[in-house]
Amino acid sequence: MTTTKMLSSEDPNAINLAKALIQEGGLIAFPTDTVYGLAADPFNPGALNKIYMAKERPAEKVLPVLIANMNQLKQFVLIVPEQAKHLAQAFWPGPLTLVMDKKTDLPPELTATPGIGLRMPDLDFSLRLLCATGPLATTSANISNNSNTRTADEVLAQLDSRVDLILDGGQTPGMIPSTVLEVSQSNLRILRQGPISLEEIQAVLKSPKN
Repeated sequence: MTTTKMLSSEDPNAINLAKALIQEGGLIAFPTDTVYGLAADPFNPGALNKIYMAKERPAEKVLPVLIANMNQLKQFVLIVPEQAKHLAQAFWPGPLTLVMDKKTDLPPELTATPGIGLRMPDLDFSLRLLCATGPLATTSANISNNSNTRTADEVLAQLDSRVDLILDGGQTPGMIPSTVLEVSQSNLRILRQGPISLEEIQAVLKSPKN
């Protein structure tokens, strides 16, 4: 059984400790701009399996990835569709997950489907963490089908002994997970409705390109 440690996100050692745990194949929980996220190394199959076990998550569900910058995006997709570039420019950082065709050498534990979901969170601490650790496979920090968590105490109530470290950044500014949009060269489809509506997405795509 894991002993869960809780540490303030303002602690000088918070990011270094989180980075070390990720490199060791551990799980961390941290605040994002939407809800708290449960995260692991996206290239470590064993660590990814820990997320499924901790959340009691069905194995067929894919794991999205949080990134800090566009360079990290290149680790997961070969080609970024033009529509995705325009949407990323408009909504990143922010609560929009873009599902694009993945590189074929990614672990099947991350996604067994042809696509992978990626997002850049709009929270300074999240971005600083992701710059230090690299991209993180991140899903909501709760037991599957339970309520989303917006505070560290809510994460602890659901995931105590299932996660190595909870970084306490107070209450998250958002209330619901991101909008998930499948985007290809010819198709747009909302897979999960979140803070950003299809109308907002379509308005951006219809606007003149810079």
